[in-house]
Amino acid sequence: MQHKKIVIAGGTGFIGQEMIAHFGSRNDLVILTRHPQRNSGRTRYVYWDAETLHGWETLLEGADLLINLAGKSVNCRYNDRNKKEIFDSRTNATAVLGQAILTLARPPRLWINAASATIYRHAEDRPMDEFNGEIENDFSVQVCKRWEQTFNAITLPHTRKVILRIAVTLGARGGVMGPYLNLVKYGLGGRQGHGRQMFSWVHITDLCRMIAWLYEQPQLEGVFNCSAPHPVNNRTFMRTLRQASGHVFGLPAPAWLLALGACVIGTETELLLKSRWVLPTRITQAGFTFRYPHLQEALEEIRSRRQEVRSER
Repeated sequence: MQHKKIVIAGGTGFIGQEMIAHFGSRNDLVILTRHPQRNSGRTRYVYWDAETLHGWETLLEGADLLINLAGKSVNCRYNDRNKKEIFDSRTNATAVLGQAILTLARPPRLWINAASATIYRHAEDRPMDEFNGEIENDFSVQVCKRWEQTFNAITLPHTRKVILRIAVTLGARGGVMGPYLNLVKYGLGGRQGHGRQMFSWVHITDLCRMIAWLYEQPQLEGVFNCSAPHPVNNRTFMRTLRQASGHVFGLPAPAWLLALGACVIGTETELLLKSRWVLPTRITQAGFTFRYPHLQEALEEIRSRRQEVRSER
């Protein structure tokens, strides 16, 4: 993908920064953020509050692709205040982007809205996909449902719309890999809970490749699971991570200990114990192929890339 104008809303987190690295050298990028940085190369940072129109919307004019990643992290305690911020940060940003597009003479050709693969129920019995996935009503699922409902309620006659239900994203420069590797480093890289809960994941390179591929498929719209085709259970994930990082032993963490630790560090055990068993049926049926379909090769690439990043510093 090159010579395109790409707008990324909420693009300063882990996934956004990886997208900038992936697309930025060959395309013109506009990053909408509450915390603008110094412009770099073909990447421009612009302030927005993710709630109101105040001038940033003109930068969507003539865009080839709009990617919305905006939303408060769910890595927090689910108290009333945080729950409201998690809901509002997603629905408000999505709604105002829809308002902005309606003001444009040349709206974006494609709008990809991030969503989460955690929209499906806790599943240890069978995998979930876009056709047979079961959606229940716990807090994280409510967030996903309201997020997607806000997006789907927006009618845009000249902009194609895609929802990406993104699994846990693995990459060298941030996200979950740092905390997981620290557990392994200090001998705590065993299973979490009973270890049978499924772990659906996607390599950041394949997330970026999927976005570029969907741009080139004008006949495709709607919901796509963004997850590698070979999920593993938690026990296998932790064992493969230990092997990839050169560690043999890892103490397991029972559910009661995770609950205690979650209170101390201000997060929720659901992020580790919910069984996310998600398959990318629709995108693979449409012809997309993954560069990293298996966990071992994905983790080996990330280990190599982390070494390169450290040597550059």
